[in-house]
Amino acid sequence: MNINLPNFNMKNLVKEAGSTISRVVQLTEEKLGTTERTEYDIHFQNLAERADLTKSWTEKLVRDTETVLIPNPQNRVEDYIFEKIEKSKPKRISNLEHLALDMIEAGGDFGQDMPYGQALIKVGQAEQKLGQCEHDFIATSGICFTQPLRKFLDGEMKTISKERGLLETKRLDLDACKNRLKKARSMLGQQAKDGISPEAVFEQAERDLRVAQAEFDRQSEITKLLLDGISTSQASHLRHLHAFIQTQVRYYKQCGDVMDQLQRELAKMQPGKPRLRINSEDVDGPPSIISAQSCDSIPNDTALALDSDYGYDYDQQHDRDQDNEAGYQSIDIGPVKALTHLLEDFEIEFDTSAITTVIFVTECSPVNEDYMYGKQGLMKGLVPRAFVEMLDDEDGHEVTH
Repeated sequence: MNINLPNFNMKNLVKEAGSTISRVVQLTEEKLGTTERTEYDIHFQNLAERADLTKSWTEKLVRDTETVLIPNPQNRVEDYIFEKIEKSKPKRISNLEHLALDMIEAGGDFGQDMPYGQALIKVGQAEQKLGQCEHDFIATSGICFTQPLRKFLDGEMKTISKERGLLETKRLDLDACKNRLKKARSMLGQQAKDGISPEAVFEQAERDLRVAQAEFDRQSEITKLLLDGISTSQASHLRHLHAFIQTQVRYYKQCGDVMDQLQRELAKMQPGKPRLRINSEDVDGPPSIISAQSCDSIPNDTALALDSDYGYDYDQQHDRDQDNEAGYQSIDIGPVKALTHLLEDFEIEFDTSAITTVIFVTECSPVNEDYMYGKQGLMKGLVPRAFVEMLDDEDGHEVTH
């Protein structure tokens, strides 16, 4: 039976084993402080320290970025495994997309013709768009930022670490040769041992030292060149960082556009907001407030009314009847300059503290539960009770502001 063993050189194997033992002995003596070691120059130490910092922070940045992009650690591990076995990553539904599906389904059950159902469907569709934007952002960020940094760690940094380890091995060999030479020098003049003269041992130690020194110097130059290349790598990382920021800006802009569009669509679905009409002319702002400046220009026979979708003159009885039939509540407040209290149905859009004024009011004849008769100078008309606050002046007359 023939057994084909792999070819190997026993002499080289023994030599390598002896070198390994000498390195272990040298390292142990250095740890114990019983022998000297060759120190690297200051420039090399600075380069090595910067390389360690670069490796440490790059690993942390990659982990942190992946945590932001994919918060679920289980999903990150799963993606890493699929990447290593060179298979496509599974497509997952994000939390936003889960919310979007539930909103759309709920809107359908509540009724697409109902305001709440329509709003849920609109919001769900917007959330779907946000989810797609998120998928695109994660994919693009991985391509432009995390993948290049991880490639740097798996490529250049691993090569640098390997060469630094080899340099450390050469240094141990060099220091071991120095110790053997020192020992051989101390044995000069003594009798030969095992048939080998001390002079021959010294010469062999000198030759080994020269070879070890040459190998150490060569490996030191190679490692320095690789360490110097980190500056170029950081310039490349800066470009990747700019690309990542551009991706973020584009992502947040897309999200902002989606939400702005959603806000506009929801605003169109809301019922019309009441508006103020003065002699059939539109006045911006809530109907509960009239500025003193605008009222100064109102003639005495001016009538004010509330309008949601179309304007009318309150002076016309026909328009008043139309409003009542349409469900609008017309309020005749007369030519007063300002109103001090607001109806609950309207929003406060600006400060009213500076436009409060005082008018004289009396009860209507017959008494009306909702209105009082107001007068200020030549202006007079009906004033809603909810808009006024009764005050007592020094003469005992009732005034309102």
